[in-house]
Amino acid sequence: MKTLHKYITGQVLASLLLTVGVFAFVVLLLNVLHDVLPLLLGGHVPVWLVAKAVGLLLPFACVYALPMGFITATLLVFGRFSADQELTAMRASGLSLLTLITPVLILSLLCCGLSAWFNMQLGPQARAAFLNLKYDLLHEGANALIPEGQLKHFTYDGKNYQMIVAKNRDGDLEDVNLYQMQNETNWEVLVHAPHGRLESSHGTNPNVVQVLIRLTDVRILRGQTIAAFQSFNIPYAVTNEPVKPKISDMTFGQLRQELRDLERNNLTPVKLSPPAALAEQQHTNLTAKTNASPAEIAALVREAEKIRGQQIGEARVAMHREIAFSFACFGFTLVGIPLGIRVHRRETNIGIALALGLVVVYYGFTMLGVSLAARPEFYPHLILWLPNFIFQIVGAVLLWRANRGI
Repeated sequence: MKTLHKYITGQVLASLLLTVGVFAFVVLLLNVLHDVLPLLLGGHVPVWLVAKAVGLLLPFACVYALPMGFITATLLVFGRFSADQELTAMRASGLSLLTLITPVLILSLLCCGLSAWFNMQLGPQARAAFLNLKYDLLHEGANALIPEGQLKHFTYDGKNYQMIVAKNRDGDLEDVNLYQMQNETNWEVLVHAPHGRLESSHGTNPNVVQVLIRLTDVRILRGQTIAAFQSFNIPYAVTNEPVKPKISDMTFGQLRQELRDLERNNLTPVKLSPPAALAEQQHTNLTAKTNASPAEIAALVREAEKIRGQQIGEARVAMHREIAFSFACFGFTLVGIPLGIRVHRRETNIGIALALGLVVVYYGFTMLGVSLAARPEFYPHLILWLPNFIFQIVGAVLLWRANRGI
C-alpha cells in the first residue's frame, strides 16, 4: 500500500508541477503583455526594473495557476491510469478507489492551504507592490493617491475631511462624496458631485504631490440649505507615502480593516441651523441656492450613503472571494479523479480541454459574484461559494459511483 500511495502521489505531483508552471506562464505572459511590455518598448524603464515587475507578478499568477494546474493534473494522471488498466489492476488486488486516492485528497487539502496563502496574503501583496512600482515608473501618483471605493482622510486649512470616490479611471472621477467633519463620525458639510477630474503637480518640495480635484455639477448640503455649483475645486497635498491598494488587490487582513473602517464610519450630519450663505465654501459659479425641503435633504444623503454601501459590499465580496477560491483545489480534485477515470484516455489534449471547461464554469460563478458586488440585495458574497458546493457535491457523487464501479 505504501508503494502504491507513493507511486500515485509522485505521478500527481509531477503532473501538478508541470501544469502549474504552464498555467502560471500563461497568466504571467498576459499580464506582462498588458502592463510591462509597453514600459519596456517605450524606453521608460531599465530592463532590471522590468525583471523586478515580472517577479512581483509571479505570486499573483500562481493564485490562478494552482487550482487550474491541480484539476488538469488529476484528469491527466487518472485518465492515463484508467486507459492503461493500472487502476483495474490495483482494485483487483482488493483495494478500493477511496483507499488509493487518499494521499491525493490529502495533497489537495495541503494545496488549499497553499492557495489560501497565495489568495489572502502573498498574491495581493505582490500585486500591490507591482502596482506601486508601476505608478512610480509612470508618475501616476495622483490617481494612486485617490483610490476608488475607499474612505480617504485628509486635513486642509485646519479642517478635517473624509472623501470617498466610487470610480477613478485614470484621473476621471465618478460619484465623489466629500465630508467636512465636525468630529470623527459627524459631518457638517456634504459635497456631492457625479463627475470630477484629478490634476497633479510637484511643487518646490519633491516629496509632496500637489493634487487639485476639479468637481462639476456640485451640490453642497449644510444644515437645511443646498447650494449648486457648476464647478468646485479641492486642493489636496499628500506626501509620497506608499500607495494604498485597491480593494481587489488587498490582503485578507487589509480587507478586514477596510470593512471595519467603512462600517464604523456610519457618517451622520450634525444638527445645524440654516446658514445665511455658503461663502466660506466658495469657489466658483454659484448657480442656485435654496432652503431645501426634508425630502431633498434625505434624497441627497441617501445618494451619498448608497455609494458607501456599495463599497462595503465590494469589500465583503473581495474577502469571500479570497476565502472561497482557496478551496478550489479540493473541489477540483473530487471532480477531476472520477472524470479522468470515465474519460479513459491517455491523450493530453482531452484532459486539458476538459480541465479548461471546468475552470470556465467555476470562474463563471466567481465573475458573476464579483460583477454583482455593488448589488448587496443579490447576496453576491454567497454566490462565490456556489461553485465550491456544486463541485464538491457533484465530485463526491461521481467518486462514490466510481468506487462502486457504476
